[in-house]
Amino acid sequence: MNSHDPKTLTRDVEASIVPVGTKVTLQKGELALVTQSLGGSYTVVVNGNMFRIDGSDADALGLEIETKRVPSPTSGPVTQEQLEKQVWESLKTCYDPEIPVNVVDLGLIYDCHLTPVGNNSYKADVKMTLTAPGCGMGPVLAQDVQNKLISLEPIDEANVELVWDPPWNQGMMTEAAKLQLGLM
Repeated sequence: MNSHDPKTLTRDVEASIVPVGTKVTLQKGELALVTQSLGGSYTVVVNGNMFRIDGSDADALGLEIETKRVPSPTSGPVTQEQLEKQVWESLKTCYDPEIPVNVVDLGLIYDCHLTPVGNNSYKADVKMTLTAPGCGMGPVLAQDVQNKLISLEPIDEANVELVWDPPWNQGMMTEAAKLQLGLM
């Protein structure tokens, strides 16, 4: 959703300042222009400053809150191969608040490993990076990745590690991402 109509905040809401990641409270009654609505979070501009609002707070923007837990699409237990596919699809629903491309296509996910921990229960370990090491949104994006993984029914634990080696560069983006960003 990209809307040119400002939304009046219906209640106080916690937000992260983009790109520094500092948590602040936006006040009820303030006007928020939604500039990006991808992957269940919202990037808004309030008083000339950019913020990220979590999807669980969509009601503060007058929008419907999405449900979190995603049941397995098959009946019964899933194979590890099926779950890996679900995991990568879920990771593709995580977006940088400033860039309208998912973290997978941006090339930010370096590794995702699933470990069985019980009967149809798994732990996910992810290594990811950021487009810039000093980006304050790193913990916010890592938490978003973790939340998306835990929302998958067979995932009971998810660990996300921010790594800096190798350093991210534009060559790590998929062709689709480059095309979307006008780099091709």
